[in-house]
Amino acid sequence: MTAVNDIITQINDAVWGYVLVGALVACGLWFTWKTRGVQFRMIGEMLRLLTDSATTGTDGLKDANEQHRHISSFQAFAVSVATRVGTGNLAGVATAIAVGGPGAVFWMWVIALIGSATAFVESTLAQLFKQRHKDSFIGGPAYYIQRGLHQRWMAVLFAVLITLQFGLSNNSIQANTICGAMQEAFGVPPMLMGGLLAALALFIVFGGIHRIANVSAVLVPVMAVGYVVLALVVIVMNITAIPHVLKVIVLDAFGITQVAGGAIGATIMIGVKRGLFSNEAGEGSAPNVAATATVSHPVKQGLIQALGVFTDTLLVCSCTAFIILISGLYNVPELNGIMLTQSALQSEVGAAGPVFVAVAIFLFAFSSIIGNYYYGEANIRFITIHRSPSVVRSTLTVYRLLSGGVMVLFGAAASFELVWNIVDFFMAFLTACNLVAIMMLGKYAFRLLDDYRQQKRRGIKEPTFHRSQLPEIAHDLDCWE
Repeated sequence: MTAVNDIITQINDAVWGYVLVGALVACGLWFTWKTRGVQFRMIGEMLRLLTDSATTGTDGLKDANEQHRHISSFQAFAVSVATRVGTGNLAGVATAIAVGGPGAVFWMWVIALIGSATAFVESTLAQLFKQRHKDSFIGGPAYYIQRGLHQRWMAVLFAVLITLQFGLSNNSIQANTICGAMQEAFGVPPMLMGGLLAALALFIVFGGIHRIANVSAVLVPVMAVGYVVLALVVIVMNITAIPHVLKVIVLDAFGITQVAGGAIGATIMIGVKRGLFSNEAGEGSAPNVAATATVSHPVKQGLIQALGVFTDTLLVCSCTAFIILISGLYNVPELNGIMLTQSALQSEVGAAGPVFVAVAIFLFAFSSIIGNYYYGEANIRFITIHRSPSVVRSTLTVYRLLSGGVMVLFGAAASFELVWNIVDFFMAFLTACNLVAIMMLGKYAFRLLDDYRQQKRRGIKEPTFHRSQLPEIAHDLDCWE
């Protein structure tokens, strides 16, 4: 296993260090410019859409088909945040600081600020090219690659990569973190915890997207609010230390003072990697859930998903970073991942700290496990769309057992370094595939955004879209009659 881990590490360093970091930043800047800073200018509209969809359930659509089991914008947002808010926010941030130094936090912020425009584009495209499914809508990058670019091979490649990344390898990292936290806080053996996790995950994933959406809509607000409140308490208790913490972050980000990490290049790379793992902007994952929402205009879900990036990185990740930096434990070589977060919180609030983190990471990571599973299911359905129903059912059954069972148990048994390296490996190629697609299809998202803004300027509270507004691709759109 050590030799395999070393090989994967070398590949990851080459791909991330020379290609992907620059591509992510370039795409984020391009989309920010073309949308005229949609992630900043329309944040008020994002909040309005989220609160409206949370109360109406169908984003205010009065003529919605009652026989169709709708996924609301809020539910789609909750599922996507469920996969974002997980180990990346607690263990991932700690790893970034331990390996890249405090400056890695600054680059996580940067990739979130510009990456939210990328998230807007990919989720708007997912809504535009979504298709009808038996009890909901279905879509994502595989669908907009096939319908928008007419490249079936590329669409299948993406579908395979995202299934390997989220449905399988990503679930191992969630399980690894949960088991580590539970062992640290309560002394629970990793394999026992892994078995319990697998049983719970299998129960939920066999229930489909509606059970996943309902569970996530409850878990996500509770866990996020609880964690943020505790972090704010710690920050208020140490308010005089915040200016120093911010100074350390900024100075270390530009190599002016390297407190814990190496060169500035390593700081940037680890910050971007852990930022992408956490907020997923550009990775092509959130669009799979964004496509399931029932909305009157594709831009609505694009805006809501852009807000999800801010929620994840600027809010939850920052809370973890401040706790760790306030504690001063990021210089201790023996501490990394979830143990660093637990130790930092223990130094601030006492023995209850590791227990709280263990419970929080269980909720965070478990909701990620069930959300990640759906990404794989949606793409397996895409690959097997022309197969018989019996083939589809058997394929999904095998996948559910692998995703909710086998990979959860593998994560419980594998080393911390191995599971993170595997995730980084698949994440790199998955993101590259999606970035190529959205750069080629982004023009449609820009036109949809212009249309949405024009309708808002005319006083239309709930803008609508009809596929005839894009006549050159109307025949490729399954919805939007």
